[in-house]
Amino acid sequence: MQYLADQTFTNISKSEITVGEYDSCTFMGIDFSGFDFYGFSFENCHFKNCDLSNAKVSQVGFQQVKFEQCKILGVHFHACNPFLLEFNFLNCQLDYCSFYNLQLKKSVFNGNRMLEVDFSQTDLSGASFRDSELSGAVFDQSNLEKADFRAAVGYRINPESNRIKGAKFDLQGLPGLLEEYGIKIDM
Repeated sequence: MQYLADQTFTNISKSEITVGEYDSCTFMGIDFSGFDFYGFSFENCHFKNCDLSNAKVSQVGFQQVKFEQCKILGVHFHACNPFLLEFNFLNCQLDYCSFYNLQLKKSVFNGNRMLEVDFSQTDLSGASFRDSELSGAVFDQSNLEKADFRAAVGYRINPESNRIKGAKFDLQGLPGLLEEYGIKIDM
């Protein structure tokens, strides 16, 4: 397997990317939609303006990986390699993705559109969801302690089936916490 470090890949075909370990690499403007990343490993990498919709990430290593302004639809991140898993998403579209049962402590999900995303049984303690759209996102048996939901919209979180101690919410998010109880809030 090849090892590549400190390289920038810009506007190339996904067929030009080969299986290997990528360290401190940048991928810009690449269409990875439907691509099978099996056998790949990314450490300290940055994906910017890429399309990873329906990409297959089974057993892929993501260590300190940043996705920025990317389109990532329907990706099953729960299938990736959990060892030292750490990634951040900034201003991305992450609709229909699954993060089921992952350890994502202190991960950043800021400024994203995340419709129908599955965070069931995920450890998101200390994570940030600031300025994100979370309509239809599933939080069930999730650890959301000290997570930051300020300026996030559309979420529905049941305080009885999730751990939320120390989580930060703003006043506009209150209906998303109380919907389970049938309480109506006029703002």
